[in-house]
Amino acid sequence: GQRGEENEHHSLETFTFYLSEPLSKERVEAFSDGVYAIVATLLILDICEDNVPDPGEVEEKFHGSLLEALSEYGPNYLAYFGSFVTIGLLWFVHHSLFLYVTKATRLMGLLNILSLAFIGGLPLAYQLTSEFAEKSHNEIEAIQVSCVITFFASIFQFAIWTTALLNEEETLHAFARYGGKEHAFMFAKLALYPCVSLGAFFLTCLLSEFSTAIFHLMQIVIPFAFLALRIFVRISLTAIKSVMSLSRRKVVLLEEEEACLSPNEALS
Repeated sequence: GQRGEENEHHSLETFTFYLSEPLSKERVEAFSDGVYAIVATLLILDICEDNVPDPGEVEEKFHGSLLEALSEYGPNYLAYFGSFVTIGLLWFVHHSLFLYVTKATRLMGLLNILSLAFIGGLPLAYQLTSEFAEKSHNEIEAIQVSCVITFFASIFQFAIWTTALLNEEETLHAFARYGGKEHAFMFAKLALYPCVSLGAFFLTCLLSEFSTAIFHLMQIVIPFAFLALRIFVRISLTAIKSVMSLSRRKVVLLEEEEACLSPNEALS
């Protein structure tokens, strides 16, 4: 009976702490970089294979003008640049996240795998938004599928960040912990893509004129949103610190004035 209780206690302890056991951070980063590189390569192969005009068609249809022939593939090229920017920025966010992660756990590794699974679907999103463009019947549905893929790819990255915060003293660098100088910007950076993709999804439900061109232009503009976000966070933190310092100075001045007053004046 005693041995059975010990085995049961051991099994519960193993089940409880299994996901918090350490995992090689270097292997997680190496595997993730490999997946991002493969996805980017597939995207490049897609744009190079099916979006090059035929020389005979250029001569007959476009009177030998290569630029006019390439303009026919404009939506495809726009979809490529938007998708590639998305892959590049999601890799950048992933790199920034693990730059401050000091120890990875199995739960973080599992969430990373789930994020990479949706990262692998970004070439599919490119194919959908490039094929079903220009006011086709399924254009809105293609944009919505792309938004869903991007949302889950980024929300699992945010979940890795949340998991690391639960045991921040062991898993995160001091800069990224609560109160650290990079904590607020990391939170904003990891929340940007889930918010943008979710907002674009709801816009497709509300605006019938929402098109793939607008969607891909939003993807291309997001890098500038990253820069604006960092500036906004820095300005906000500076303003908050200045307000807090002014309030502290007022408290100190009041305490000094009260200390200088006589007991009778203080009572009055």
